[in-house]
Amino acid sequence: MATITTSDNQGSAGTPVGRFNTPYILGISFISALGGYLFGFDFAVISGALPFLQKQFSLDAYWEGFATGSLALGAIIGCLIAGTVSDKYGRKPGLLIAAAIFAISSLAMAFSPSRDIFIASRFCAGIGVGMASMLSPMYIAEISPAHLRGRMVAINQLTIVIGILITNLVNYTLRNNGDDAWRWMFGLGFVPSAFFFLGALWLPESPRWLVKAGKDVTAKSILNKIGGEKFAAASLSDIGKSLSGITRPKYSDVFGKAVLPAVIIGTGLAVFQQLCGINVVFNYAPKIFESIGASQDDQLLQTVFIGGVNLFFTFLAMVLVDKLGRKPLMLFGSGGLAVVYIVVVQMLGAGSPGVAWGLLSAIGIYAMSLAPVTWVLISEIFPNKVRSAATTIAIISLWAAYFILVFTFPVLFDRFKDNTFYIYAGVCLAGFIFIWLKVKETKGKTLEELEQTLKGD
Repeated sequence: MATITTSDNQGSAGTPVGRFNTPYILGISFISALGGYLFGFDFAVISGALPFLQKQFSLDAYWEGFATGSLALGAIIGCLIAGTVSDKYGRKPGLLIAAAIFAISSLAMAFSPSRDIFIASRFCAGIGVGMASMLSPMYIAEISPAHLRGRMVAINQLTIVIGILITNLVNYTLRNNGDDAWRWMFGLGFVPSAFFFLGALWLPESPRWLVKAGKDVTAKSILNKIGGEKFAAASLSDIGKSLSGITRPKYSDVFGKAVLPAVIIGTGLAVFQQLCGINVVFNYAPKIFESIGASQDDQLLQTVFIGGVNLFFTFLAMVLVDKLGRKPLMLFGSGGLAVVYIVVVQMLGAGSPGVAWGLLSAIGIYAMSLAPVTWVLISEIFPNKVRSAATTIAIISLWAAYFILVFTFPVLFDRFKDNTFYIYAGVCLAGFIFIWLKVKETKGKTLEELEQTLKGD
């Protein structure tokens, strides 16, 4: 495969200029990021299917929220499973298990005969989502050179938004296929699940996990294929030093004095990414647009526009994340959303069709900031010795926050209508302050250098 020459001053030992096998790195990243695509599918499919599910199962506001949020409850379990599997058996087996769960749950949702079986099936789908949401970005971060890591991890977010857009397009295409259209919406998830499983069979194991498992020879072979002999030697040295004297990690280790600051920051960012409120637009766009009198066709068409804007600005984020850095984008996202939400309240209150532009602006801001950069930071800031356990805690917190958000929105919107977005504006303001005070820039540093920086704090 072709290689490129690039400068990458990484590692405390000072990894020299190396030749990186960029096509290979991209191939690995895109295949592992198919977990993100399926994440996007299960995340978005409920938006188009919800009007049909409401009729099929007579869902009130409570059950509407619970049916949507059950994905998050399953994701919490998925994170716990992923943490155990990835530490004991490796990152690759976890990705394969997630792919299998995606495939089975897609068919189970499609053939659900009752509300309770549908919710149970969506809960199982959440297990796959939780595993993928943890393992895909962590795997990509561990296998990517420092100078490419931000863009490679952002590929996971790119596949999430591609999954959202394609799912929204499919939902819109199927909208007039009768009362059982929602079954096709869910059942078609089997196809990308099968591709993910087959692709994951080809993936190499994470070199950092291999070193932890005492398989240095295999790790060196993979690192050599990524960046050449000098890169492999320097990376093995850095990884070895960061793991020196480390035994099998425990969840209690993440609360140690040296690690706790990073855990607080990572968990805080994960919770904020959800409670900032943007996912109510993704999951409940038809409900929001129904409140200003839009037809069902128009409601589903707006989800397509949302997916398109989401995709465009995610591409922009991939360009900026390793140039501008993580912190400036996070500050822009939190501050920008707070302002846009206030404008959206005024438009919803007036019943203005212009609310679509306000919500699309919010999606664009989120897509180029909080959406991808939060995942990048979570994949970067935890020390090697506890990365799996700490990432698990952060992402469990993320999914718990997502459940709270989507479960409460139908009730809040029924009671407060447009003023609900004032709550999310307040959360965004608090997030801006937290990022300003607590988040440090991670651009261009190896995972081992970041670990030393945290120790220095």
